[in-house]
Amino acid sequence: MAIGGNNQTYTKFGILSALKSKEFDVELVDLSQEFGLLSIQGPKSRSVLQKLFPGSQFKEDDFPFSTCQILHFNHIPIRALRVSFVGEMGWELHVPKAHCIPLYDAMMSLGQEFGLRNGGYRAIDSLSIEKGYRHWHADLRPDDTPLEAGLAFTCKLKDREDFIGRAALVEQQRRGIRKRLTCFTLEGKQTPLWGLEAIWDERYPKSPVGYLRVADYGFTIGKSMGYGYVNAMEEDAGPEWVKSIGDGKYSIEVMGQRIPATARLSSTFDPKNLRVHGVYD
Repeated sequence: MAIGGNNQTYTKFGILSALKSKEFDVELVDLSQEFGLLSIQGPKSRSVLQKLFPGSQFKEDDFPFSTCQILHFNHIPIRALRVSFVGEMGWELHVPKAHCIPLYDAMMSLGQEFGLRNGGYRAIDSLSIEKGYRHWHADLRPDDTPLEAGLAFTCKLKDREDFIGRAALVEQQRRGIRKRLTCFTLEGKQTPLWGLEAIWDERYPKSPVGYLRVADYGFTIGKSMGYGYVNAMEEDAGPEWVKSIGDGKYSIEVMGQRIPATARLSSTFDPKNLRVHGVYD
């Protein structure tokens, strides 16, 4: 599989640390530079892939969301993941680097009748922030926890299966978190956001309650938006303080001016995750 950016180094040394702690007699070989990644997303992605890989099946029952299969293009194995970072039905294709361009050319040619077009990283950033997908190194860092980031559902805390960091999460869950990743959308005036803007809550006029980690313009919802961690401002804030986040009257400080903003803990776009499962009705 291909790993993007600094995630390559972070993932590699995370695996090496685990191998060393368990004293496994294995060798880790980093082949990240040997693969490329092509992502095809949208309501017609299934139709394009069906033409690109005519011998494979891409219907919901045959290739469900969050699964992986090995497909073949010109007898070359391609690892296909049914995942999305933009909130649409789609697939990631992890391709041996020598075959990336031929596969791309074939995909673009076959996709013309479906209106297939190129999309850049700015499009990915905008769509992913609307959907509420987390960005590693931005709104997710080593000093954040899944509970604080609203990702408790990724951790098996309801059973006895152990994993790295479980004990710390169980203890944090017992004590209650002191910060929570929150989505903010600007109301009225369309002021661009870039990240690192201060978050103000009228209940605490003397100090910001946090700052935006990531920000962009949401073209689907037609608003500037960002994600930042809201901090508990009271020393005796209990585990239930997160529920009070929605009660605050917030503003985002941009170039010295405070712009009214709405806070929410859920996604602004397709909160029921229908699109990633191919439901567009």
